[in-house]
Amino acid sequence: MSLETINLMPFYISFKLAFITTLILFVISVPLSWYLSQTKSKVKPIIETITALPIVLPPSVLGFYILWGLSQNSPIGAFFEDVFGIKLVFNFTGLVIASCFYSLPFMVQPLQSGFESLNKNMLEASFIAGKSKLQTIFYVALPNIKPALLTAIVVTFAHTVGEFGVVLMVGGSIPGETKVASVAIYEFVEIMDYEMAHIYSLIMLVISFFVLLSVYIFNRSFNQKIGLKK
Repeated sequence: MSLETINLMPFYISFKLAFITTLILFVISVPLSWYLSQTKSKVKPIIETITALPIVLPPSVLGFYILWGLSQNSPIGAFFEDVFGIKLVFNFTGLVIASCFYSLPFMVQPLQSGFESLNKNMLEASFIAGKSKLQTIFYVALPNIKPALLTAIVVTFAHTVGEFGVVLMVGGSIPGETKVASVAIYEFVEIMDYEMAHIYSLIMLVISFFVLLSVYIFNRSFNQKIGLKK
């Protein structure tokens, strides 16, 4: 079977979804992770628990509540449809919102761990030098947690590419709109087209392998450089 006979649109939608989701989550998660790494508030465990819920919740449960929350039957969904004329389910916008919820812990947790590992003296020196919290985060903290930063970005991207349950419930399987690669594989198996299922699955397997391999190689190289400096 030639490459021309393979419909690459589901992969395009998957990567587009992963890129947008990763970008949004980076903007959201950097201040959130910083706060969680620095605060001693009693609400910290509650925020951490809420953030980590997508890891342990079945995708069908999370997908159902996101679907309900974005549908016309909820105040949020009704507001957006009545005021802006925007439907938040069974379209690409709904996929992005659902993916942000589902992949949130994969961005937050590595960044939080990285911030917590920073030398406190380095941060205090930045504040003493007159740097604001925002300047300290972007010019001092983030450059010194490159492995955690790369892990957060790459794993979030890869995790979003591989989403199935949540995106199927919220976005369905609309060709060219919400039909991502994982949903396409599921449909090939349903109609017993195992050849195409194998091809799509192999592409996803190869991509996932090399994405994770790049993270481990970078982290190993970074740790070796740090060891040499010490």
